[in-house]
Amino acid sequence: MITIEEIQARKECQTFDCKSIQIDPKALAIPIVAMANADGGVLAIGVSDKTRRVEGIDGNEERLNELLRVPFDFCNPSVKVRCEYLPCTDYIGNENRILLMHIPASGQLHTNQADECFMRVGDKSKKLSFDERMQLLYDKGERYYEDKDVYGATINDIDMNLVNDYMSVIGYGKSCMEFLRENNDFVTEADSQQKVSTACILLFGKNPQRFFPRARTRFIRYEGKEEKVGREMNVVKDVTFEGTILQQVRSTIDYLETQVSEHSFLGEHGQFVTRRNYSKYAIQEMVVNSCCHRAYNIKGTEIQIKMFDDRIVFETPGDLPGLVRPDNIRHTHFSRNPKIAQYLKAYKYVKEFGEGIDRICNELETKGCAIPSFHVDAFILKATLMAEWTSEYEFDRPSTVQVPPKYRPSTAQVEKLLSAMGSEYVSVQDIMSLCGIVRRKTIQDSYITPALVDGSIERKYSDQPNHPKQMYRLTEQAKAWKLNNID
Repeated sequence: MITIEEIQARKECQTFDCKSIQIDPKALAIPIVAMANADGGVLAIGVSDKTRRVEGIDGNEERLNELLRVPFDFCNPSVKVRCEYLPCTDYIGNENRILLMHIPASGQLHTNQADECFMRVGDKSKKLSFDERMQLLYDKGERYYEDKDVYGATINDIDMNLVNDYMSVIGYGKSCMEFLRENNDFVTEADSQQKVSTACILLFGKNPQRFFPRARTRFIRYEGKEEKVGREMNVVKDVTFEGTILQQVRSTIDYLETQVSEHSFLGEHGQFVTRRNYSKYAIQEMVVNSCCHRAYNIKGTEIQIKMFDDRIVFETPGDLPGLVRPDNIRHTHFSRNPKIAQYLKAYKYVKEFGEGIDRICNELETKGCAIPSFHVDAFILKATLMAEWTSEYEFDRPSTVQVPPKYRPSTAQVEKLLSAMGSEYVSVQDIMSLCGIVRRKTIQDSYITPALVDGSIERKYSDQPNHPKQMYRLTEQAKAWKLNNID
């Protein structure tokens, strides 16, 4: 359990806040809702959030009972808060208690009694606009953008040949129109007009880009390991794939196969072995994930696949949905577009829901290679797949299989973290200061988690990942890389 000294010393952040016992119940609903909508957190009741004076809760039983009812009376839907009491000595010198409210991250969208929606951002509870609230609804799966009617779309915009092909795959015996009307609300009727859903246009549309111009996939090949602009621009290929989701998936995978390098060498049993720098399954799964799980309501950009000499970066519009986080993505599944996912499953591009990323990681770990890293930059999810080998490494490799590539930071954020850190253990707050980051979620998701995954940093309390005083330092391989690459 956290101590009173730690509470007084700890700064308010994404997952922690202090509140006086005198706080109005309606005001307390705001941080509870905000934390539930974000990453969860802890509220310490009985400690002034302005002076950190320990007031305690004893002697204020009526107000305490009102505050205990807040998650039920002033939050919609109710938030499942776990409460515990921490003994303390108040500022007067009397024995007292602090109320700790443990608020879990929720898979639902919560509002207060005034139907206002808040999100915890740094040390503030941010009130969401209508558009931000809708995005949160889509991210949490309480509403699916793929079900939204497409303005101006009619039956004539649907390619019945594509519908018929899918019906053959799933063994559906009725007519195309019966299928569209009776399954997944692809076609509905309202006000004597037929409405066509977003999923229907993206899966069966004659020209999906007429309604969703940026619902496409763009491949960019760079020469070297960095993305340069202006006179130093190093783009050598720039190809865009359009059409339905299935057409994009197939075209993108086929084209990426032409960009994969292969190397043959004499193996340990006297037979030639051919090794790819990217596995076929990893490429297919990353492409399918991007097309299947992107946020199609974000219309200002397309999926971008950027290939460098040593890695491929898949940039997909949309935050991680539901309760999925970079540190649990291998074992936590949440589909932003379940109808699109079901469709791709029928075509064998998805074997079992949720197994794809874990299978990639298992395959790469078996080979001794770096597993994919994930971080969110603004509203773009960036997944980095490192090459299993590069041409500069291959020339002096021994004639054996399963040799890991040379260590290098998996993302620019990790490289920035390495530049700032050293051999001594530092706290998360120290790392935020060193990197100039104000949001705890950003430093955790985009810096610390990918750095842990690629072996750049190590925990002080390795057997207790969630230790309240957790600290981090560079690993030996990260220090060696830093010595050779950073002045």
